Amino acid sequence: MARTGARSLRELAALGGTLALLALGYVLQLLGIVLSGAALVVAGAVLGVLTDVLLLRWQRGAARRLGRAQMTAPVRQLLRDALLLGGLARLDALRPDGKGAWLLVAVLGCWALHFLCQAVAGAVRTRRRLPFVIRNIDATGLGLTPAPPALFARQGTLRLTAVGALVTAGAAVSAGTGDESAAALVASCCCAVLLAGTAWLGTWLLPRRRVADEERALAWLDGWLAEYRPTVALYFSGGTSSAYQANMWLSTLAALDGQPLIVLRERFMVRKLGATDIPVLCLPKVAHLMRLEHSALRVLLHPANSGKTSQALRIPTLKHAFINHGESDKLSSCNPYAKAYDQVWVAGEAARERYRAADIGVEDKDVVEVGRPQLAPIRPARPGPAPEMLTVLYAPTWEGWTTDPGNTSVILAGENIVRALLADPGVRLLYKPHPMTGSVDPRAREADMRIRELVTEANARRTGPRPGPETVAGLERAAVELEELTLSTARPGADEVERMLAQSRPEPGHADRVAQATAAWEEAYWASLPDWEHQVVTGPGPGIYSCFNQSDLLISDVSSVVSDYLVSEKPYAVANTSGMSEEEYRTAYPTVRAAAILTPAAEGVPELLETVRHPERDLLAEARRALKVHLLGPAEPPSLARFNAACLALAAEAEARNARQAAQARELEPVDAEAEVEAEHELNGSQALAEALGDDDRL
Repeated sequence: MARTGARSLRELAALGGTLALLALGYVLQLLGIVLSGAALVVAGAVLGVLTDVLLLRWQRGAARRLGRAQMTAPVRQLLRDALLLGGLARLDALRPDGKGAWLLVAVLGCWALHFLCQAVAGAVRTRRRLPFVIRNIDATGLGLTPAPPALFARQGTLRLTAVGALVTAGAAVSAGTGDESAAALVASCCCAVLLAGTAWLGTWLLPRRRVADEERALAWLDGWLAEYRPTVALYFSGGTSSAYQANMWLSTLAALDGQPLIVLRERFMVRKLGATDIPVLCLPKVAHLMRLEHSALRVLLHPANSGKTSQALRIPTLKHAFINHGESDKLSSCNPYAKAYDQVWVAGEAARERYRAADIGVEDKDVVEVGRPQLAPIRPARPGPAPEMLTVLYAPTWEGWTTDPGNTSVILAGENIVRALLADPGVRLLYKPHPMTGSVDPRAREADMRIRELVTEANARRTGPRPGPETVAGLERAAVELEELTLSTARPGADEVERMLAQSRPEPGHADRVAQATAAWEEAYWASLPDWEHQVVTGPGPGIYSCFNQSDLLISDVSSVVSDYLVSEKPYAVANTSGMSEEEYRTAYPTVRAAAILTPAAEGVPELLETVRHPERDLLAEARRALKVHLLGPAEPPSLARFNAACLALAAEAEARNARQAAQARELEPVDAEAEVEAEHELNGSQALAEALGDDDRL
């Protein structure tokens, strides 16, 4: 808590310092007017401009807070310009002759053109906003065009700050020389640039650069859905830090039979999604989402619950399966929301028992065991004796949305566990906290920061050989190759429409190449690190499965990390911070039945390390093998085959349901009496003619 307070104080100090600089600039300008000092007026304006540059470049949080207080960049600049021009005019630094009037008109023209540019930019952005976002889909017919210049279309604050800086510089020269020509010339040039830029920006409103309107775009979407005929889709909605929940399923979705599709609800999520060759369709509005009802799509797979999930559940022609983004014994793995789906797909028998015991309305017949197909990259334990330097992975989960003290070990046990591991000279620690650690409870964030400091201090006390320059160069080459494959094909200033245009025709097999390059980078990454050096692993890479493959032992919490790690059959331990006894803990959480249980004080860490160094002392090996099958299902048939079969079976159920509904609709169609009588007359006439012609010529 002390560190949280310190961080808050630093943020407040930064905001206070920024406000002080802004206030000082205005005070200097006012003093210059009162004390008849043109230099003070100009100095205050220069200080104000520099402060705005500081806000724009390094203090965006402070800028947002000022904006909420109505002290936006235009307000700050307008006040500064008014004091500058008014003050210089009053002090006779700007004479009321032709040049002074010229300067005043030029500055006012800059402001007028700035607001005109803002209005045109708003109109351009509105007309370039399609009702959906696509990726990996041929966009021919949507009229997509490159984005207008960002300085005029989207960077209004930067544009205004640049103009303000130039006008202030010109005014400073004029104040020093007593000649208004410099200031007037600079302001006039700014006017000319703003006028030309606004006119250029306006060309994006012309028909040749205008993208399809909503009606045309939705008609195009209907046509694409009819042509592509998707059969199974991954449906995802979430926040900026939750994309991993969808990314873990991309390779599985790509391997399914049929025509896969990814359906997103937030526009930003299109860029957060990992490398994939699967068509991506983002439908922010629920009205547009409903168009999937009339497509060939039959199955929606849901890796997470969200507020927008209920909107997709309204589509009656689809069947919905909850596949989750990881299984554990936590209460969140048995959310009552799961009963809203047609089926709940789980890894193995343990999850079925979990739902049965939770008694939340999920019927046993709707639970389908499909395994965990994305666990294929996890390698089994290395045969032979344990290495001289053990690699221990400490991967605690985050605190979750509940107040359960057993959710994460970071707060109560994290530092003790890390200290015990760092105290052993034969251990290399890999610390990989959950990306959402500290997002709910500040105590978790502060404990996480202290653990990182412990790792840094421990590394300072260690020495040893480091990989040679060739190894480091190999990592750099792998990083360059991966960056080239994952770098957006759109230019840095591209907007959403231009990115869609750049990503509309992916190269076949691109996702496979990215996967291979990622694996090569991860291998080079580990090779570039000393095998004695502790590591804090954060960010998008290396992934958790790569950390699994490096480790000899896992220490974690009750989470999906434990279940996934069991694929390797390596030893693992779980920190019990729930307040239960060990017996109660093992009974309550089946995933820990084959684990070593650590107390919050972490007293059992030395004994745990000895069981890893001496496998003959490992009494839980057989239990891990049995628990692996119980949690993740049998090895045969392969998980991917079971997952694919479940998709096909659920699609068949959707087809059968839709066929029944169509048959009922036909039965309930009103009968046209006149048409029925006319048809009967035609039939009678045909029969009479056939009888007259004879059997051989019967119609």
